[in-house]
Amino acid sequence: MKAMVLAAGMGTRMRHLTADRPKPMVPVLGRPLIDRTLDRLTEIGVEEAVVNLHYRPEILREHLVERKAPEVVFSDEIELLLETGGGVNKALPLLGPEPFMVVNSDNIWIGDDAFAPLLKAWDARAMDALLMLVPVERAVGYSRAGDFSLQHPTQDPGFGSLIRRGDAPAAPYVFTGAQILSPALFKDVPEGPFSLNLVWDRAIAAGRAFGILHPGAWCDVGTPEGLTEAEEALG
Repeated sequence: MKAMVLAAGMGTRMRHLTADRPKPMVPVLGRPLIDRTLDRLTEIGVEEAVVNLHYRPEILREHLVERKAPEVVFSDEIELLLETGGGVNKALPLLGPEPFMVVNSDNIWIGDDAFAPLLKAWDARAMDALLMLVPVERAVGYSRAGDFSLQHPTQDPGFGSLIRRGDAPAAPYVFTGAQILSPALFKDVPEGPFSLNLVWDRAIAAGRAFGILHPGAWCDVGTPEGLTEAEEALG
């Protein structure tokens, strides 16, 4: 399975830490965020990863061009930032016709082989989207109200079909930034920027969107405060 790493954001919430570098190059305990994400993909045998570029692209390109595992290819968004969905849509020719992973570059998953449960649970016959979630209480550096709940079709409490929070004041689970998607979700999507929420909603409406829980802690490294909390959690 190929993977895409979303690395094109501006990193404005990181303030001074991204004045001279893209957010994926911010170090956490001395190792850049982008390398921590690619290391996770290597653990599960991903051999090729697409990385999109926008802000300070030359720094990311120079840092990653020699990386062997996984091999990195680049998707250029330098002229127009395409958001999450538009970025994946542009990269589809590089990702190929089979289901693929999409992973954020500003999250940290704590635990061994963190993405292995995602691969194990994927079933292309029943799914077009499988999102890795974490309970709000295990989300480090996260202060919002949660994203999803799960309806459990089996006895497994860590797996179920996705239900959005909607108008509810809170939801028990947070999206961790790791997912598997079918390219079929991108049929007839709009050109240009759009959010992956569009394709998630398609999959939810069709009953083909599911979630699986990450068994460990998870860190949202979107702000300097989140970076400090992630370093403390990694300790």
